[in-house]
Amino acid sequence: MNVKDASLPIEARVRHLLDKMTVEEKIGQLIQLYGWEMYEKAQGKIVLTDAFKKRMLQGGIGSLYGTLRADPWTGVTLETGLSPRDGAHAVNEIQRFAVEQTRLGIPILIGEECSHGHMAIGATVFPVPLAIGSAWNRELFEQMCRAVAIETRAQGGAVTYSPVLDVVRDPRWGRTEECFSEDSYLVSELGAAAVRGMQGKDLSSPDSIGVTLKHYAAYGASEGGRNAATVHIGARELHEVDLPPFEKAIAEGAFSVMTAYNEIDGVPCTSSRYLLNHVLREQWGFQGFVITDCGAIDMLYSGHNVAPTGEAASALALSAGVDMEMSGSMFSRYLMEALNKRLVSQEELDEAVRRVLDAKFRLGLFDNPYVDPERAAIVIGAKEHADIAKQVALESTILLKNTNSILPLNKNSKQKIAVIGPNADRPYNQLGDYTSPQPRAHVATVLDGIRHKLEDRDAEVIYAPGCRVKEDSREGFEVAIEAAKEADLSILVLGSSSARDFGEGTIDLRTGASIVTDSVESEMDCGEGVDRTSLRLSGVQLELAQEIGKLGKPIIIVYINGRPIVEPWIEEHADAILEAWYPGQEGGHAIADLLFGDANPSGKLSITIPMHEGQMPISYHLRRPSKRRYVEMDLKPRYAFGYGLSYTTYDYANLQVRASQGAGDELVHVQVEVTNTGQRAGQEVVQLYIRDRYSTFTRPELELKGFEKVFVEPGETQLVQFALTKEHLALLNERLERVVEPGEFIISVGPSSDQLLSQSIHVEGGDC
Repeated sequence: MNVKDASLPIEARVRHLLDKMTVEEKIGQLIQLYGWEMYEKAQGKIVLTDAFKKRMLQGGIGSLYGTLRADPWTGVTLETGLSPRDGAHAVNEIQRFAVEQTRLGIPILIGEECSHGHMAIGATVFPVPLAIGSAWNRELFEQMCRAVAIETRAQGGAVTYSPVLDVVRDPRWGRTEECFSEDSYLVSELGAAAVRGMQGKDLSSPDSIGVTLKHYAAYGASEGGRNAATVHIGARELHEVDLPPFEKAIAEGAFSVMTAYNEIDGVPCTSSRYLLNHVLREQWGFQGFVITDCGAIDMLYSGHNVAPTGEAASALALSAGVDMEMSGSMFSRYLMEALNKRLVSQEELDEAVRRVLDAKFRLGLFDNPYVDPERAAIVIGAKEHADIAKQVALESTILLKNTNSILPLNKNSKQKIAVIGPNADRPYNQLGDYTSPQPRAHVATVLDGIRHKLEDRDAEVIYAPGCRVKEDSREGFEVAIEAAKEADLSILVLGSSSARDFGEGTIDLRTGASIVTDSVESEMDCGEGVDRTSLRLSGVQLELAQEIGKLGKPIIIVYINGRPIVEPWIEEHADAILEAWYPGQEGGHAIADLLFGDANPSGKLSITIPMHEGQMPISYHLRRPSKRRYVEMDLKPRYAFGYGLSYTTYDYANLQVRASQGAGDELVHVQVEVTNTGQRAGQEVVQLYIRDRYSTFTRPELELKGFEKVFVEPGETQLVQFALTKEHLALLNERLERVVEPGEFIISVGPSSDQLLSQSIHVEGGDC
């Protein structure tokens, strides 16, 4: 049999290969090594390392991680890294050796990071997932994912380690920026959109990549917001909150799943037969393969300490349902010995290898392992992708406050504007974690955007950084205060940074000029592994704002950050506040458009912002009874889930809720009229929530079950309709099965979770 004969069934081709493989070759398919270590760039040529060739000839490598990744961890820089064309050449060389020089000619699965754009030199950098959640736009996100897939596959990347489907509980967690929301339904909808956008209709298409859903499961529920810490939740919460996003994405055809570092009720996710076999494969019918997070099997031995040896840890993971190890350190060293000691069976090994080979066939790697470097040079970083990045930034930025409608500013007036703050002109600070090195011209900062907006106009822009994100130095205060004194108003760009040390140095706080030194203190106060005890601004940023506030002139705050910020003084004294999260490479232009009224804010919070840190963990969907309060305050947040202002106003009227007629899935039909009562066109996120009046098991006071983003012209009325099915109304019974209990449901529609029109309806029960 010729395994490269595409007319043959994939199952037969896989079986034929399996029958020919040695044990060493089978183990090799379950190992993923670091791709950037497999080649060298010398005198403009790509040269495969001897270590790579030796490894391939001694059993092979199933997958390579981050072959095209560039960042401080990999040590790959703009100078030493690969251009889009070179990256495609490098992957072709790797595949050519695998296909033409090894005994069985099995291509390598190239896995890449694409959380908010392909993490490779030249690729488009989109806003982070927390911003995507705040855009509430499935269709736009699907377009973004298609662009990411096109750029990644053009260089030979075939699978991505995204989307992140973790549901955030505590925003002190440094990876909050990588998540869409605190709400399971919103995460589910965006996760499904990611699968559709990235995988398309045909995984073997040159415009498609396979997704990897992560982190399975409950990674966002860690104790105290600490990364990979213990998770304290029961089976009901796990199945109601954390698992549904994965289930929905798998129903859409998700390619693979990544295990989480954490444990649940004493069982690490990487060794959980319940999660990886009973739920994932038996209940949901998942047909793809499971990969660990980097070092997760090591943690079974040293970390969780549930296995006394490397052999035992490797066997525990494989037997539980893991098919591939990211980093490959444990399977490489210990899996053969685990087989020899009969800690794991040959049948279990074969099943894992079968899944990996099946994935490679479905991706079309056996039929077409190579890519076109010239196409890569054209499509990567294309203008139409930058346009999508800007649109996402526009739609995800949230107007939190706008006293006396100070925004939008008049770009035609003769005025002096001071742009001040550590995030005003620091490109990497607005990109978020998991970002590759960027040429300076590739990123538009807020200062860039404002200057571009006001060029050839009478307005004057004055810039002063004032301070750094984390440091306590006040040496820039004097210059910043003088700039604010001279100006008619100040735009303060504050927040956090998830920027790793890309070697661009720091800034002179008096002049704003770049300074490169041998020792630069990291600005990071957010990102993976950067968890905090506080949601306050780091360093002396608040003090800088307070000093400028003493001048009595208007202050507009722009937050560039990866988690919510709680600063009561700013909330009280700022005239306007824009929350932009990390808005990506086009963020500066998008923010300038919003500040000066060339675009209308339409972002809505996908995460609750507390009044005080002591309220955490806090969310809109607290379970009953939810009215308990603290001595100092109640549970009312500063800004509710779903909240966001606009430059126009909307009126909600004529809410109709009725039982559906007919034999379809719809149980309840809901419609509402939304009228733009202001002077500007805008997009409004219409949100639908339910409340089960009485239930056998406690439920949240409010649950998001629908949303639509609609464009409404001034004076226009849009009729927005929703169809509620059993899936929307169901709860889990004592056997954790979905059922709809008969009784009264309160159906609510409005612009946010705390501004709702409501009607009740009686629903007949039934199984789902």
